[in-house]
Amino acid sequence: MTLTILGCHAATPKTFHNPTSQLLDVRGQLFLIDCGEGTQVALRKSKVKFARVKHIFISHLHGDHFYGLIGLISTFTLLGREADLHIYGPKGIKEIITLQLKLGKAWTNYNLIFHELETKSSQLILEDDKVEVYTIPLKHRVYTNGFLFKEKPGERKLNIEAAVAAKIDNSYFRKLKAGADVPNLEGKLIPNEKVTFPPDPSKSYAFCSDTFYNPEIVPLIEKVSLLYHEATFLEEHKHLCEKTKHSTAKEAAMIAKEAGVKRLVLGHFSTRYSDLNLFLEEAKTVFENTELAEDYKVFEI
Repeated sequence: MTLTILGCHAATPKTFHNPTSQLLDVRGQLFLIDCGEGTQVALRKSKVKFARVKHIFISHLHGDHFYGLIGLISTFTLLGREADLHIYGPKGIKEIITLQLKLGKAWTNYNLIFHELETKSSQLILEDDKVEVYTIPLKHRVYTNGFLFKEKPGERKLNIEAAVAAKIDNSYFRKLKAGADVPNLEGKLIPNEKVTFPPDPSKSYAFCSDTFYNPEIVPLIEKVSLLYHEATFLEEHKHLCEKTKHSTAKEAAMIAKEAGVKRLVLGHFSTRYSDLNLFLEEAKTVFENTELAEDYKVFEI
């Protein structure tokens, strides 16, 4: 599982920084999370093949999180895309995108499949053989969701020496990796755990952008491998959080600590700050294993 930051600043693009967008790779399957202005340029700079992006998740309908979406959809059309594109986002996103396509007489030549979200409780919105994706209800000025990506357990690992000693024919090795008990050459059923090792621990990633300090999400993100949590302000400007429904670096660290996550990444920095290391210093007073998001930075989970 690999996370690439395509943009991590709040509100407006800067000369060398984009608003929010991320790319999550789960066993070779790519998920685009938010799509602020400049996302498709950032994807090109990251050498991502556009055709591999089949699922896009939009947290909420503020421009710095989705104004790059119509451009990306249009580029997919110009490139001759044929594969379906699934878009998960708040109710209203279908109306916005289809109106832009309608007025521009620029309908796609591939299927746009919208999954509009309205519930204020966590729900499973995508499941396949590799991953489950859940919403994380957040508190912001408009309806907003974060997203939790949970990797499904992989195959068990074959203990070759034990399998050979147990006289198991190699034609059964695939079944062993799938967790099945199998017979040996003498017809005796061999328990799977005797000849295999457990799979690697499943990884998880929680994306929590644009939210007022909200401890209610802690049970949903407990012990995740990596947590991204917005940190728009420093504590000295905490009074702005109530009005804008954003969080401080310290508050993000408090959420990470209470949830017992392994690593915390801060992002969505207000453009009022020139020294982002202040965010890191503030968060580390509460949660040591904290890092800063940077455009094009890659996090191995």
